Amino acid sequence: MPENHAPTQPTAQPTAPPRARREPMFPDGPAPDPAGSHHERRIRSFQPRRSRVTTGQAEALRRLWPKWGLDIDGLHRLDLGELFGDPKLPVVLEIGFGMGEATARMAAADPSTGILACDVHTPGQGNLLALAEREGLENIRVANGDAIILLREMLAPDSLSGLRVYFPDPWPKKRHHKRRLIQPEFLDLAATRLAPGALLHCATDWEPYAEQMLEVLTAHPRFENTQPDGGFAPRPEFRPLTRFEGQGLDKGHIVRDLLFRRV
Repeated sequence: MPENHAPTQPTAQPTAPPRARREPMFPDGPAPDPAGSHHERRIRSFQPRRSRVTTGQAEALRRLWPKWGLDIDGLHRLDLGELFGDPKLPVVLEIGFGMGEATARMAAADPSTGILACDVHTPGQGNLLALAEREGLENIRVANGDAIILLREMLAPDSLSGLRVYFPDPWPKKRHHKRRLIQPEFLDLAATRLAPGALLHCATDWEPYAEQMLEVLTAHPRFENTQPDGGFAPRPEFRPLTRFEGQGLDKGHIVRDLLFRRV
């Protein structure tokens, strides 16, 4: 889902050819509304970003979605061992991966961990699939849709070895703070799907949101801070420095990492 607020790729790339009206862009690819209307109306922490799909991204979606993609329809429970082809493979859920460059680098650096990458941004989905194929990354699966439905209805209790939320939309206006993902209710749900000892890793360059994350995570009884001083963590080596993050640092932004363990 489009939690990551990094800018998309330059628009100068060739785009997919036009399609006939009402014809699905990707008949065997990601659905525009995979969960349909059978789920409750509620405030969501994301909004789809409308941007063009390049020819390369479209081709990756058409060829690779049936192999490595899945729609979050909320209608069935996922067997992660079957999904990744290895029942012993630990799986980390990443919510909001932008264009997928950091996800691909983490998957390449740790092939012994599966990454279930969730987003609703179609160009990013296609880009990540293309990267996975180019780099031979068999440990990536791309999920399309609402991560809350994925957690609540499609993942078994204690099934995740980790959860990553990098640079989610900060919703800076006060009236929009209720849309922020990291809230007590979200942590209640996440705690049921994370195995004991699993790591919840958040990162943001928006200081007020970082402070809120630290406050709600510290107050939650099922998470404990990995930092002895109870504060923010240094960026761990396994989280790559992205292009978007580097641009923010050049502008003087402060990036905060939070590493909490499920107890």
